[in-house]
Amino acid sequence: MKQIISIDFYFKNLNHLPIIDVRSPGEFSKGNIPRAHNIELFSDEERAIVGTAYKKESKEKAIAIGYEFVIPKLNNFINSAISLAPNKEAVIHCWRGGMRSNAFANHLIENGFKKVYVIEKGYKAFRNYVLDSFKETLQLKVLGGYTGTGKTEILHALKRKGEQVIDLEGLANHRGSAFGGIDLPEQPTTEQFENNLFSEIQTLDTKRPIWVEDESKSIGKVSIPNAFYLKMGEMPVYFLEVPFEERVQHLVNTYASLNQQKLGEAIGKIAKRLGNDKAKLALEALQDKNYDKVVTLTLFYYDKYYLKGLKKRADSTILKFEIPTVNHEKTAAFLSQHDIKK
Repeated sequence: MKQIISIDFYFKNLNHLPIIDVRSPGEFSKGNIPRAHNIELFSDEERAIVGTAYKKESKEKAIAIGYEFVIPKLNNFINSAISLAPNKEAVIHCWRGGMRSNAFANHLIENGFKKVYVIEKGYKAFRNYVLDSFKETLQLKVLGGYTGTGKTEILHALKRKGEQVIDLEGLANHRGSAFGGIDLPEQPTTEQFENNLFSEIQTLDTKRPIWVEDESKSIGKVSIPNAFYLKMGEMPVYFLEVPFEERVQHLVNTYASLNQQKLGEAIGKIAKRLGNDKAKLALEALQDKNYDKVVTLTLFYYDKYYLKGLKKRADSTILKFEIPTVNHEKTAAFLSQHDIKK
């Protein structure tokens, strides 16, 4: 049995089933539904050829070429699908038109699959669903503080204590500064970051508070969705005031073991904003492995940058708390155990 379903029906009723994305690898890598498995109907090159035939010749010609590409792969499709869905029930989608997903679904039904669901309007419907979801009401608690406060580690400690947390930098594979991508995996596309953020929210109780870190609109090369970012800006920020020396030591512990060449390149990226003289001193200190000096020189720039963003908020939304040391567990305990109000 084949059934056409909406993306909303999938998430409310069928997201326990294996989901198969039959788009090309290039389409899949740009952005995909988290948990989806890619069984490509066409390679990137084949898709380009079919698309060109559709535009320059006719739909019928494109379909004929498509069949030539697909027929030799039919047995592999079944084997791959069964390995993903041994119970022979699956959800299928393509980009938006439905030709690829319906053809694939029909092939599965003809070869013994019991139930195959095809998402109407495919991945495009999912993307609209994702972007609309960010407009929904969320009770965000925004954790703020100058660079070196240990905000990401505090979030992780809050999660261990049962609080709901979204680690935006974790989803972005980036620490949120010129130094933020060093020794981390490649960042996802902004599209995939949005998909992963949506998926993370789906696991949470949106009626309860959710902690996030105060971030710029961009985290490395990815951007926070507009609706979500605006919501962050509307919420009170729990600003932790940690002594400068404590923050320096925390950053030294975090960054000193990273790739030295990439650290130097990162200093070069902010040289103009840091000031060429200070950048030169920072590079010399890095060469001498004087990490305290490197951090001290660069931290003044990041404090100034963060303060500029903080001033865009109304004073009444900034809740300040003096935290004497960088101690993630103690700070998380304070935040989770106290009903902090304006």
